[in-house]
Amino acid sequence: MSNLTDFRTLGRSGLIVSPLALGTMTFGTPRWGSPDEVSESIFKAYTEAGGNFIDTADVYSGGRSEELVGRYVAGHQLRDQLVLATKFGFGSQPGNPHGGGNGRKHIYQALEGSLRRLKTDYVDLYWLHVWDTVTPAEEVLQTLGDLVRAGKIRYFGFSDMPAWYTAKAATLAQVHAVPGPIAMQLEYSLVERTIEREHLPAARELGLGILPWSPLAGGFLAGKYARETAGAGGAGRLSGPNPFAGEHTKFTDRNWAVLAKLREVAAELERPLAQVALAWAAAQPGITAPIIGASRVEQLHDNLASLDVQFVPAQLQALNEASAPAPTFPYPIFTPALNRGAVFGGASVQGWR
Repeated sequence: MSNLTDFRTLGRSGLIVSPLALGTMTFGTPRWGSPDEVSESIFKAYTEAGGNFIDTADVYSGGRSEELVGRYVAGHQLRDQLVLATKFGFGSQPGNPHGGGNGRKHIYQALEGSLRRLKTDYVDLYWLHVWDTVTPAEEVLQTLGDLVRAGKIRYFGFSDMPAWYTAKAATLAQVHAVPGPIAMQLEYSLVERTIEREHLPAARELGLGILPWSPLAGGFLAGKYARETAGAGGAGRLSGPNPFAGEHTKFTDRNWAVLAKLREVAAELERPLAQVALAWAAAQPGITAPIIGASRVEQLHDNLASLDVQFVPAQLQALNEASAPAPTFPYPIFTPALNRGAVFGGASVQGWR
């Protein structure tokens, strides 16, 4: 029986969350989302199963996702039980540079709008949605720390940014004993593992949780698409217009090979592809809670059942090897074999971890 109440802390913090977060990008989204009554049924099914972690953003459906989440939370009187997370950063006002970004002016403006739509006076976890490339980490850290001290947010984290940027903010926060980020939110799945190079080691060193978004690669790992001569066929987020055009690169020779291996393991386990792909992501070191999205209640229940999947070591190894990122400089230099041979004179040396 899947157990959303197998709670864990998010990073080195006191924020306690479920092992799967409910992403609400589908709420209020016409093409690949769900009608309002279905969205509420999904919300209700997740919370009644014991889930406590709701993730939204100010730009999802132009703010409508936040409005629906706020309505559902208030309507079901669950504010004190839930960890409510939203985000700032993407622009919402064409021609106005302060309508987006990570600067203090926009953060305050964005938070006030989110609080109004969510019908609450505080957010449990406030995410920097995307690095704007220009705002200093010091300004972001001070602004979000001020909001923590003011009680407008309880915690904050960084999404879709370089590992060094988060590491700088987290280090400054530790040195100065002020509130710092507790987590990172990044794309991570069997076909997108590049965060293992820098972000996961940084998170481990700094005590940050990792929340993977798109752990099913936009539906690719759920088997929603079929390989065809001229590309791929199938209806979903990766077909037609979508807010992440780069996700079309999911249709590569390498990824089709990963999907084929996933099918083999799923057949051995007698489980749907989506459950196995989610279980793989959740089983990786450093991962706190994959973010799941659903446009149907049945889809939600199918995703929650991933918590029951149990791998044998050979199955995890098969998936890990099939999906391993290609080695790139300078990472091959750091391999244990090279350390033994070239750095420590042939001796085997392990760090304290």
